[in-house]
Amino acid sequence: MRILVLAATMPELAWVTDDELLAVGIGPVEAGIATAARLANDPPDAILHVGIAGARRASGLQIGDVVLGTESRYSDLVAAVPTLITSGQPDLDLLARVATLLPAARQLPIATTAMVGGSRDCDVEAMEGFAVLRAAAEAGVPCVEVRAISNMIEETDRANWDVPAGLRAVADAGRTVVSGL
Repeated sequence: MRILVLAATMPELAWVTDDELLAVGIGPVEAGIATAARLANDPPDAILHVGIAGARRASGLQIGDVVLGTESRYSDLVAAVPTLITSGQPDLDLLARVATLLPAARQLPIATTAMVGGSRDCDVEAMEGFAVLRAAAEAGVPCVEVRAISNMIEETDRANWDVPAGLRAVADAGRTVVSGL
């Protein structure tokens, strides 16, 4: 199986040992554009979308915990008219396979928002999931989002985030998934 490992930034991909990786940039616009362009030219068999994320204190999640996205809710999409698509869905078969490989990971919805604390109805938030999942779905490529907690959403001072712990957890989870698939 040819797996494209995708993340916003190269530090989130530092553990990947082959050429099947793509840093899509930060935020949903850059992620959507880069993912769609890559899939148009050379679609893989599956996408493992990894990265760090924030969690609400009340969620019970801790720094370094791994979360598998059951959906990605686009929290920044607020319109006066109803929108047709406000969440991106992972491939359910791929999600089940990854869940077997990462049994300690929590399975939760993950919000996509450009602002820390911008989600309204999720305990976990990141910035690219919705765009990556939508681009993958449009291209017919199975995709799953795997995040590691690096900070509490309520902590706005980034100096207090533990990005290294999040990156270590992403790397450990990513290696497990890639070797298991």
